[in-house]
Amino acid sequence: MEAAVATESLSKLNINGDFASSLPNLHKNLHLLSPQQVELAKMLVEKGQSHLFEHWPEPGVDDGEKKAFFDQVARLNSSYPGGLASYIKIARELLADSKAGKNPFDGFTPSVPTGENLSHGDENFIKFEEAGVREAQNAAFVLVAGGLGERLGYNGIKVALPFETITGTCFLQNYIESVLALQEASYRMTQGGQKKEIPFVIMTSDDTHARTLELLESHSYFGMKPTQVKLLKQEKVACLEDNDARLALDPQNKFRVQTKPHGHGDVHSLLYSSGLLYEWRDAGLRWVLFFQDTNGLLFKAIPASIGVSATKGYHVNSLAVPRKAKEAIGGITKLTHTDGRSMVINVEYNQLDPLLRATGFPDGDVNCETGYSPFPGNINQLILELDAYIEELKKTGGGIKEFVNPKYKDASKTSFKSSTRLECMMQDYPKTLPPSARVGFTVMDTWLAYAPVKNNPEDAAKVPKGNPYHSATSGEMAIYRANSLILRKAGVQVDNPVNEVFNGQEVEVWPRIVWKPTWGLTFADVRSKVSGNCSITQRSTLAIKGQNIFVKDLFLDGALMIDSIDEAEVKVGGSVQNKGWILEKVDYKDTSVPEEIRIRGFRFKKIEQMEKHCTEPGKFELKA
Repeated sequence: MEAAVATESLSKLNINGDFASSLPNLHKNLHLLSPQQVELAKMLVEKGQSHLFEHWPEPGVDDGEKKAFFDQVARLNSSYPGGLASYIKIARELLADSKAGKNPFDGFTPSVPTGENLSHGDENFIKFEEAGVREAQNAAFVLVAGGLGERLGYNGIKVALPFETITGTCFLQNYIESVLALQEASYRMTQGGQKKEIPFVIMTSDDTHARTLELLESHSYFGMKPTQVKLLKQEKVACLEDNDARLALDPQNKFRVQTKPHGHGDVHSLLYSSGLLYEWRDAGLRWVLFFQDTNGLLFKAIPASIGVSATKGYHVNSLAVPRKAKEAIGGITKLTHTDGRSMVINVEYNQLDPLLRATGFPDGDVNCETGYSPFPGNINQLILELDAYIEELKKTGGGIKEFVNPKYKDASKTSFKSSTRLECMMQDYPKTLPPSARVGFTVMDTWLAYAPVKNNPEDAAKVPKGNPYHSATSGEMAIYRANSLILRKAGVQVDNPVNEVFNGQEVEVWPRIVWKPTWGLTFADVRSKVSGNCSITQRSTLAIKGQNIFVKDLFLDGALMIDSIDEAEVKVGGSVQNKGWILEKVDYKDTSVPEEIRIRGFRFKKIEQMEKHCTEPGKFELKA
């Protein structure tokens, strides 16, 4: 009876069950499967995956698990460009190259690509910022946020972490408020026409999706319209157990394929398959900006970077910072092959030096006369021109170049210590571009553009002196340094910092200054809001929340908090002196303190402050 049912279900599909005839365990279960599942079984067998069925019991035993297995296979098949057959084929090629020790850079010679080096606050910088704000309404923003904060010593999602603790604003709120400020400023600058809403996409993962949605919903999307925000969840990919790219079964469940994350390069295939890229093109958008989850300085660099893309017509613009030779950050490099191919991509720091030495640069990666490497440091923020992006992804179905990194048991490279998988990185998108593509970079000062939060206190404390900590401690202090330096350039007298040690990390402590993006989106904005003779002492704390707050002839020695609605105009001046807020040290092992505070090593003790809240439209003065 079972055989007859199986034959009938297969004949409907015009599939011959003979493909499974040498696999009795699969063959006798075929009648349980839908026609689509039989097709998947056939594909797996043809691709050398018959081991997946070796343990299958008789029909009537674990039938639900067998169907669940194919539900998972269907997901893995549909979420990968070209399906599992393509995944297995590419995996075999890459595993063979890895076993043979093939160097991906063979035949390539590195050189310094063309790009724009910007110096904050000069006329060139201001010109690019203005061009970027004008163009911002034609951009979509994509936040890659698939990670948890475990590496930081924080159990939540990383975007929920406060990027500074004066106001407690989290990274996601800061990003959304920055996009909304750009949207408003772009509309004001272009005068008239329809007000465009800037699309905001967040790539999530199984780990972060529900919590990201909850964070948005519980805070009313931080002021953004829910229709502006799209969440795209990345799926994991199948693990590989050997050089033949045999799919690995989950050690906990023999009816599941083991899976692991594919990497943030998935963002390209998700955007392509979602149809959003075409929607954006139809709406007249020109740019897609990609950024990662915990760089609190980023939006200080974004307006000018968009300006560079628009002015230079770059198809790809990588944001970058000056990089010391051999510093542990990838270098943006032009690679030219002996066959004439060329590309501008990120080359990891541990590959750049040997590549240079092997291609006629005997000293390898060295600093030039500027004191920095001529190869700028990649910070994984990209601006892509939308039309060229769509045309490229059409060719690949959304896929980008992948790599495999198996951990071999021994030098024979015949078996793995544990299963591996294909991986991809967002910044490898340019690898397949034609030589005609205009690929460049924009270099900004590190103090302005780059202070990622990714290391826990213990790891950060082990970082060699002089190297960046990239911790919650250094990330918050970098906000205060950047704001202090921007105010200095705008003419405010800001005291020098003092050095202090928190969680084993020595950092510069500048005056603690924060402002909302609507107040100081660009340098021109800041410069237009401060005037006269202003000075701020090192022990001071200043928070500015409100678009139309003007600071003139202010002497601040203490704490000052100003909060106003956009319809109010507030003038602030005079001498503000009080006991202020002091920084108290906190030990990261002290579990009585919330995680998001103790990973910084400090908290604010609010002793005394002056506060001004303007909740009504009108003109107000605060003169102490």
